[in-house]
This record gives sequence, structure tokens and C-alpha cells, in this order.
Amino acid sequence: MKATIYHNPRCSKSGNALAHLQESGAQVTIVEYLHETPTVEQLRTLIADAGLSVRQVVRDTEPEYRSLGLEDADDEALLGALAAHPQLIQRPFVVTDGGTWLARDPDTLDQIG
Repeated sequence: MKATIYHNPRCSKSGNALAHLQESGAQVTIVEYLHETPTVEQLRTLIADAGLSVRQVVRDTEPEYRSLGLEDADDEALLGALAAHPQLIQRPFVVTDGGTWLARDPDTLDQIG
């Protein structure tokens, strides 16, 4: 299986997902999204393909969330904020031929393979 992970090496959930993919024998492409930030269109696609809402992938505990006043922001404003401030993106997104997931928990990792 080929997989792309939008990875933050400082995040334990992202590290667990990467380890799971590697242990399963996947050919993994790592995108360190804090340095290779997805565009608004790429984010829109990842979120839609994962079956999530934009708000579900926003880390609302980050200081930037409040300082940018995103509490009442619409999807377009949130997408722009995610592209400009990638630390606000929940992680990790994993993309395979079988689908796209926000792989934050063991059950989701088991679905991936």
C-alpha cells in the first residue's frame, strides 16, 4: 500500500500513525505540513475526502485560533487560516488508495491497514 501522511514530527498522534503505516509495510510519503503547507484547495480536498467539516479539523486550543478571532468564522475563513497557520490543522491526515482519514486514534489506524 502507498500512503501519504501529513505529519508533524513533534506530535505523538502523528508519530503513532507514521509508525503504524511503516509497520504495516506501507510505502509512506511524508509531508511535513508545517514546512510544506497545503493550499486552501488541497485542504478542501483532504477535508472533503475524509468526510469531515472544516471546523472538525481546526485545532481550537491553539493560541492563534483565539487571536485570529476564528470562533465565528465561516469555512472559507477557516480554510484561509489553516493555510496561513498550519499549526491549526488537526493531524495527521493519511491518504491512501483506499481513502483519506484524520488518523488520530487506534480504531482509525486499524481501518487504514
